[in-house]
Parts: sequence; structure tokens; C-alpha cells
Amino acid sequence: MQYEHSLIVDSMLAQIKRLQSSEFPVRFIIQSGDAVVHGQNAKEWNLSFIPLIDRLTTEGGVPYFLAPGNHDVSSATTVDAPERQPGLHNYFDAVSRLIPPDGSLRRLSGYPTYSFGYGNTFVIGFDANIAGDEKQFQWVKAQLEGLDRKRYVNVTAFCHQAPFSSGPHGGSTVEPQTTDLRTKYMPLFHANHVGVLFSGHEHLFEHWVERYSDASGTHRMDLIVSGGGGAPLYPYTGEPDTAGYLKANEAINVKLEHLVKPGAEGALSPYHFLIVRVDGDRLDIQVVGVDWGRNFAPYRNNKVELRDSP
Repeated sequence: MQYEHSLIVDSMLAQIKRLQSSEFPVRFIIQSGDAVVHGQNAKEWNLSFIPLIDRLTTEGGVPYFLAPGNHDVSSATTVDAPERQPGLHNYFDAVSRLIPPDGSLRRLSGYPTYSFGYGNTFVIGFDANIAGDEKQFQWVKAQLEGLDRKRYVNVTAFCHQAPFSSGPHGGSTVEPQTTDLRTKYMPLFHANHVGVLFSGHEHLFEHWVERYSDASGTHRMDLIVSGGGGAPLYPYTGEPDTAGYLKANEAINVKLEHLVKPGAEGALSPYHFLIVRVDGDRLDIQVVGVDWGRNFAPYRNNKVELRDSP
């Protein structure tokens, strides 16, 4: 168990306690993957994952949801790849009682892919390691298209890899999962007006804003990369090439803004986690740095509202 992971959980529990009697208590926790380093090793789940998550669910008293990362289930891009199976088995052993059960309407059977609603907010967690998998894609599509949008005014998603990032997994590097996210999931999210996508994979913090227009008006999607949960931090490596993506989506006039770039040194993207506040159709995030990063202020302070000014 890494010391930094414990610092994150200690700080999260303190924030849960602080907000417990407020107007906006913490209702659930999502994690965008890489719960362990070697997912095929059951001992790592038992030693490095379960004790920490037990603290969040028992001491914190809140539900917890994990989307699998490449360290959890391997970087295999197909659902039936042999190297994927040991880690996937351990993932299910660790979280099967924390996510919707297999066979339910909100779970894709046999996959670590699920959804849930709380109040006016709907959340989809999917396995971006296999972003090219058609069965998973069609399930996510059906979940989004079948939503009552009068009830669920806020729709968010979370997964491990990000469509855009500027760390060692992004920049000039275009991983297969990135390509699939850009070509399959981003158009789906446009069509269904998903408001926020949370990702990890890069051990840093950055924030992209995408704006686009369709027959119903102008829309905004926030793409937040938050990978500060305790693993060694990553530096900024450069901007990704987005020209092809923008060209492919010019019919809806897609524009990308890199609102927050990670620093050139790991010290400028400290260990951290996010607090998302939902107030009707308004969402804002607070970035909480820990240890030497407790004064982290990526927006000139540590809070930002996820909407454009009228």
C-alpha cells in the first residue's frame, strides 16, 4: 500500500465528515480505474485496495463505484483476450457488491459496465480499455437513448482512458482506446448531450471543454482528467493533435479548449481528488490537493462551475 493512497483516503474522509451536515453532503464516490498495479495479482487487491475502500464505504458511509483501468484488467483491447481474464476476475471479486448486479437493467452482463442514477443525475461507468467493443457501445447507447431527460437533467460518464490528454499517454501518442473514444463515444455523447466525462490514466490533472451546436442549440461537454490518487505523478508532454477529430466533427462546429493544462513538472499536478457539487442543473467542481499539494489552485483557485456564462 502506497503512503499517498492513504493520504488521499484520509482527506476524502475528512471532506465527507465536513460536508455531512451541509446542504450538499457527499452521496457517492467514483474512481476512474487503476485500483491496483497488477490486477492479475489477487494479493494486491486484498492489501492495497479493499482496506482503503472499506474505509470509504464504512467510515464514510457512501457508495463507491470503480471503472476498470489498464492496470486492473490489462491493456487488451478485446473483451475475450486471455491476458484480460485474471484481472477481470479479481475486479469482479472485489467490487461485485458495490456495483449493480449482473443481470440487472443497469448492468451489461459479464462486463464491468453499468449505470446508476441519483436524484436528477445519471452516471455511466464503462470499460474504456475495450472502447472498440461493439456490444458495450450498443449497451451504453441504449442507456443514453432510453433516459427520461426530464428526470435526469445531468448526464455524466466515467472511464479510465481519456479522449484527449497531454501526459505520456496523450500528446503525440494516440493509443487505440483514444482513437475509439474519439470516433465512437464522443459522437454518441454529442448526440445525447452528455455533460461531463471523467477519466484517469494520466497521473495529473487537466480540464478540457468542448463546445458544439446541433438542432437544439449550443452545448458544452467538460472532459476532466484526474489521476492524482497516489501513483507516481506524470509530467506534461505536449498537446495532442486534434485536427482530424475537429475535421470529422465540423458538421456540429466542435471547438476544443484546454482550460487547465498540467504543469511541466509533477509538482505542479499534485495528488488530489475532486468534489462535484450538483445544484439543480448546475455543476461545479472543487479540486482538493493533499500533502504538499494542499494549496493546488488550477483555476486561480480550486473551484470552477461547469457552465458558460449566459
